[in-house]
Amino acid sequence: MVIPSGIETTAWPRVVAQCAQMGVTFDQWQHGIGQISLGKRKNGKYAATVGGVVLSIPRQVGKTFLVGMMIIALCILIPNLTVLWTAHRTRTSTKTFKTMQGYVKRKRIAQHLKVSRSDGIRATNGEQEIEFANGSIIMFGAREGGFGRGFDKVDIEVFDEAQILGEKALEDMVAATNQSEQPSGALLFFMGTPPRPSDPGEEFANRRARAITGRDKDMVYVEFSADDDADPDDHKQWEMANPSYPERTPLEAMQRMRANLTNDDSFRREALGIWATSSPRVIDEQSWSNIADASSMATDRLVLAVDVAPNRSVAAVALAGLRPDGLWHVELDEHRGNADWVVPWIVETASKNRLHAVVVDEMSGLVKWRNGRAYLGDSDVKVTLAAAEGRDMAIACAQFFDAVMSPTPLVRHTDQPQVNVALSVARKRPLSGGWAWNRKDEESDITPIVAETLALWGARNDTVKKPQRAERRRVVVR
Repeated sequence: MVIPSGIETTAWPRVVAQCAQMGVTFDQWQHGIGQISLGKRKNGKYAATVGGVVLSIPRQVGKTFLVGMMIIALCILIPNLTVLWTAHRTRTSTKTFKTMQGYVKRKRIAQHLKVSRSDGIRATNGEQEIEFANGSIIMFGAREGGFGRGFDKVDIEVFDEAQILGEKALEDMVAATNQSEQPSGALLFFMGTPPRPSDPGEEFANRRARAITGRDKDMVYVEFSADDDADPDDHKQWEMANPSYPERTPLEAMQRMRANLTNDDSFRREALGIWATSSPRVIDEQSWSNIADASSMATDRLVLAVDVAPNRSVAAVALAGLRPDGLWHVELDEHRGNADWVVPWIVETASKNRLHAVVVDEMSGLVKWRNGRAYLGDSDVKVTLAAAEGRDMAIACAQFFDAVMSPTPLVRHTDQPQVNVALSVARKRPLSGGWAWNRKDEESDITPIVAETLALWGARNDTVKKPQRAERRRVVVR
């Protein structure tokens, strides 16, 4: 938390008193933010009138309620107050408008609305407004639709989804507050979560940097987050990031976010408020390098395993097996764009080699069932299925991790660049009481490491059924 210098008074007690009359109360953390957000210097101006109020707060905490009720109270207390509430997307703006409608329709608040036009609420012809009897008004719109340009004498602006606030939109809208006639000055609110790597989040990130380095004495900055290296499934970290958990944000709400935000980085940003480019690697670079062996080769229990990217843009086939010294071996056998090549490639390889198994992710789309058995496409190669969304995948990932990270590692690899890159962008997602590999972002390709994981699982599994093969037997030819 960074507080502007020179605060001597605050308008927050007036807001609290007005809200109390309307049956609205606040939690302790909300009182704290409200007090400094409406803090004033000796000259009566808001201390944050220049730098604004910047809130980097996770989802499911209550920042919209806090800022929304604060603004509703100010609209009632200050005649002719003009407020613009903008989000990047129309969907978000509309959702917030509906939420605010719910607030002002409460009996003790509705009496303050203008009654000559739809009880003070307008939601037609693309105009979303809440108008009060004293002339104050809150207007809602999306920046992607150009909302905010051409206004003047605006007193408060709320930039929701501030993590995707572009410089152009900011230029268009901030100028609207230059002619505010409020004695305390205009006030800007920037609310958001840490931006994704693909978001145009420079404006939000710059405000954060100025605040935490002490370069900005005219800004309120509040950030809620878990530790940078937090385990996404640690409930203590949930409490650290979200002061409304578990009293107001129940356990089920957090679990729902965790179940739907399967990418660790997404959950860390959206639910835990962590400003980090990436969550920690599952297997660190040094541990992986320690088990590299360029001469490693498997001679027994040879397994081929396949993984296909969700969008089918790329696929990988990995080999695993037992070395003469009793250690396990994994390597990438083939890695190409799209998935059309996989079936003929494996069919040809299986016909020339004695294989312990061919393992295929059941979600790959490469499997066809005949007479109760799974086959690779239309071929005669029988396959062992690994349930992508079930127990097999979770066990395979746990076994792979333990084989690499145990004090006495049980596996060796040939230090292939494609696998090293895949491991660097591979993260975890919860699955069946354990975890499975997950992509760091949509552009990441983790098929090589997933294929190796499934291959090792198949090689170590005594219950897999061997695929059909030709009589000619030798090690896999590449």
